[in-house]
Amino acid sequence: MDPAVIIVNPAAGRGRVGGQLARIQAWVRRWAPEAPVWVTEGPGHASELTRRAPPDARVVAVGGDGTAHEVVRALGPGQVLGLVPVGSGNDIARMAGLRRVGLERALATALWGGIVRYDRGVVDGEPFASSATAGLDAAVARRAFAAPRYLRGLPRYLWALAAELRGLALPEVRVEVDREEVYAGPMLLAAVMNSATYGGGFPIAPMARPDDGRLELVWAGAFTRLGVLGILPRLLAGRHLGHPRIGHRSGVRFRLRFDRPVPIQADGEVLPERSDFEVVLEPAALPIAADPGAREGTPAREEARPVTAMPEPTV
Repeated sequence: MDPAVIIVNPAAGRGRVGGQLARIQAWVRRWAPEAPVWVTEGPGHASELTRRAPPDARVVAVGGDGTAHEVVRALGPGQVLGLVPVGSGNDIARMAGLRRVGLERALATALWGGIVRYDRGVVDGEPFASSATAGLDAAVARRAFAAPRYLRGLPRYLWALAAELRGLALPEVRVEVDREEVYAGPMLLAAVMNSATYGGGFPIAPMARPDDGRLELVWAGAFTRLGVLGILPRLLAGRHLGHPRIGHRSGVRFRLRFDRPVPIQADGEVLPERSDFEVVLEPAALPIAADPGAREGTPAREEARPVTAMPEPTV
């Protein structure tokens, strides 16, 4: 077995992960006793623990997109990301085909699964796995932290969207893709995507693939509050790209210059507001221990092992 550490965020999933800690520890004692289980103590701690892990370790993030993002931002060049998706959004796990695999199965895949090298984005020096966005959607991600505890996934983000629409005011922006200007004008939101979904399942970029050597920029121009509510059903169905005020470009380098600081997020984690927003692609820079059957035929696959070779324990 490769060296591994297991990083558990007990606050993920609105605190539900903390209730499963004993179950996780029991499984690890039985099947991977050499792998330490480290428990995070607050924001940023998963990044710190990742830096402490052996340079060739599988670093297993037990939590949601926030936990996975903290590991991604600190992952060393010889380390591999493992995912046990038990948070609220889980778009990174969805990207890797690991959205609904069960706790024990996800742990087994993270420790023994074949490695897939996905692309990675970097927003102003901050690595991300799934998405980097500016504008309304980043404001919604920020607002979602205040959502009622009983809301999870898509309902949580819809609650935050409704709250943000009350004070909607659009900035002006100039957009460059691969150093060519493609849009200038008012902007509701801009999403640079490595995965198809964000926000707990919104299919904002249904054409996106995380291993194709490019990122997808989707933006929404001038929309009123009523216009946002009108486009929402199409967004939920992944049919928004035909709208005349929705734009799309593929590329490897993106720059957005706003007339004032706007909210920014990466993988659902809020970053400081800024008026100059730049994203670059790092191809095949993010190794993830993914189920070998999850993405058949991808050229990025390596070290794939049959799923049937993994333990199938129950606790």
